[in-house]
Amino acid sequence: MKEELFRKNYKKAVDQMKANEAMKRKVEQAVQVQRQEQKKPRRALYIAASIVIAAGIGLAAPSVWNQVNAPTADTEVAQVEPVAPSGSVVIPRMELPDMASGVSADMIGLVVYQNNIYTQTGTSIEAADIEALRGEKLGTTTGGIDEWSGQDAYIELASNIGTADIYAVKGYDPAFRIMSYVVADGQVYGQVYEMTNGITVSSGADLIGKLQLEGRVASAQWEGYDSWNNGLQHLQPLAKGEALDSFIAALYAAKPVETDDARVANIYDGQDRKIIYVALEDNTRVELVLFGEGFVRYSHAPVFFEVEPGVFQSFWDSLGE
Repeated sequence: MKEELFRKNYKKAVDQMKANEAMKRKVEQAVQVQRQEQKKPRRALYIAASIVIAAGIGLAAPSVWNQVNAPTADTEVAQVEPVAPSGSVVIPRMELPDMASGVSADMIGLVVYQNNIYTQTGTSIEAADIEALRGEKLGTTTGGIDEWSGQDAYIELASNIGTADIYAVKGYDPAFRIMSYVVADGQVYGQVYEMTNGITVSSGADLIGKLQLEGRVASAQWEGYDSWNNGLQHLQPLAKGEALDSFIAALYAAKPVETDDARVANIYDGQDRKIIYVALEDNTRVELVLFGEGFVRYSHAPVFFEVEPGVFQSFWDSLGE
């Protein structure tokens, strides 16, 4: 089940965060690939994968070339440790792996663009909407990166998704979000990639704000823990209006919380969780995880957001059981 892998990966990542000062130079993390999500047809099928970043959790779905679960592998990520302003969380810049260390890296679904690493995210797009979202062409990936690639392989537009055209996404800053575009057998495939590392997060606006949720919600749904954990897709409608708008506004203002904070260190041990899916007017679809303790997380970005308790509880209760 999804939750078993979620908890195992999260605990391992947090344990490593607490290890020692050597963590400041190198982090060795285990990446375990999630079982295929064949029961989720709304997800884009093209290169749906992710990697663990710092104390994040790696989740992956099938790619068009590999329709079976990938083996567990280790990822080494060098950490840069700037000093965070009070109340802020610094997500270190993701550095390229030093293969001389002997640690292999299974980095599924990444693109190097302007010397930064972009990975798959919690935002998806449907094939029918790809053309409308396709902005300026930024280049074409060269492929060639695999778990044994050395530093010299990580050149501009290198990737492990094969050859794909890379475009800006209309309405979004390419410094945050780009997309791949491939036509195969007459079908168009596209995948969103985002850079959620190398940033300082002082409030939800610094990350969630980049998704541009406010004032742009077209529709929304939510899913309970049991449905999510078992891939049942028992999605329930989530009404637009004041409750959702107030929650999004509070999420923008939410306080960031590090993944090794005591308040969230064991958060995946429980099942008090709900997932919301917000479809925007441009047909991007954002997935957010809500925890009953009052926290929200987006994708695998290694940060939680603590929403104002009154607003959070009111919204949580409005979703039902």
